[in-house]
Formats: sequence, structure tokens, C-alpha cells
Amino acid sequence: MTIYFFRHASAGKSLEDPKRDARRPLDEEGILQARYMGRMLANLDLQVDQIVSSPLRRALQTASLAANELAYEAPIRIDEALLPDSGFEQFRAMIARLKKYDTIIIVGHNPGFTEFLSKTISDSSGAAQIDFKKGAVAKVEMEGRTGTLEWLVTPKIARVLQTSLKASSRPKTSRK
Repeated sequence: MTIYFFRHASAGKSLEDPKRDARRPLDEEGILQARYMGRMLANLDLQVDQIVSSPLRRALQTASLAANELAYEAPIRIDEALLPDSGFEQFRAMIARLKKYDTIIIVGHNPGFTEFLSKTISDSSGAAQIDFKKGAVAKVEMEGRTGTLEWLVTPKIARVLQTSLKASSRPKTSRK
């Protein structure tokens, strides 16, 4: 199984009221980040079997924007194991429920998301240290209960790649 860990894109500052915070949308930068990351994944000719998101608005928006870029037409699955305060055992149980799929994208939140990624790619001795930025995507190849981190791309890198792809596809003009 291949898992793409996709941390929700920028949504401004957290709100004190948990109910209002759950409805906090992506900001303008976050919308751009989600689109860049979705385009980057689409440029990899990624065939996604399932997209799973936290039920919080900013995660669902991130998942939806990426799904549009990927031409993913199935419904986005919602799972509470991806909420910010979920534990690693809830996360593992969710992954077990998804084991029939070859390729999934999961969209969630910190602090739990970085912990889930770290524990998934580390051996039993402890968790790996990862700086998992908002809007970043990490590709993990699973082998049983542990995985190997193949790559981690931030929105900044995706934006640079997108810009350079556009520049390289422009026709060259000659100067005389």
C-alpha cells in the first residue's frame, strides 16, 4: 500500500472556540498550496484508490482541491481518526480498514499527523523527527505495519516545480 500523507494547507490562526475552529476554512495561501500539491501529484500520473480526510473544513477543502486536480471522482471518505486530537492506535485502525486499497491519500492535522507519519516510518525504537509543513505531502510505501518514507514535498517546492514546468514548456524565441 502507498500512503500519501497530506497535511491540510494554510488556514490562518487557530480559533479559541473548538466549534468555530472546526469550521475554519483555508486562507488564500492555503487554496494555492492545495492546488499546487494536487497538480504536482497529478503530474506524477498518480492513480488514487481512496482519499480520506478529517471532517474539519480546512482538511476537507484541501482534500477536495487536490481531488479536483487529480480528476478524482469518487466521494472523499471522512474519518475521525484524522482529527487533531486522535491517537496513533485510532490511526492504525483506520489504515487497517483501508488495507484493500493500493494507493490512498489521507488529509489531516498536526500535532497528530506528524506523529502518525513519524511512527509509521520508524522502527520500534521511537519516532523519526520530521518538519511537516502545512500543505506538505509525504509518500510512504507500507510493508506490513511499517513504512518507508519515499519523499516529502512542501508547497514551496511544488510551486517552484510548477513554475519551472511552465517555463520549460513555453516556446523558445530567437533573438536576431
